[in-house]
Amino acid sequence: MSMNRINLITLGVADLARSRAYYEALGWVPEEALENVVFYDMGGAKFGLFPLHMLAAEQGRSTPDLGTGAMTLAQNYADEAGVDAAFQAALDAGATAVAQPEKMAWGGYSSYVADPDGHIWEFAFNPYWPLNDEGKLA
Repeated sequence: MSMNRINLITLGVADLARSRAYYEALGWVPEEALENVVFYDMGGAKFGLFPLHMLAAEQGRSTPDLGTGAMTLAQNYADEAGVDAAFQAALDAGATAVAQPEKMAWGGYSSYVADPDGHIWEFAFNPYWPLNDEGKLA
């Protein structure tokens, strides 16, 4: 089995209902919603929302020790207009702008937002990574 894979991305969130409402306002459709966790299908992987205090308890750490981490989740789009639309949709759903959409030195077009819990998302157009009809890297 290949080690180059991720099966589940779980975000620790302060308010599960608020975070669920945010992601669903962006068009994410829950595959499974239980009392303390929500899962979204990503075509071969899952994306989950889980209460931060419960995630800390599972890890045997304090909630403040978890923070939001130094990582970026990203969605690529077929063109700059797609980036602009995703950026605006995120702001409309409650995200905080981190970096406005702009042309990047590496040749693409990118923007960054923070979700309601501070998790950073990049919306990008990368002319070197074409997408298929489902929005997956081709």
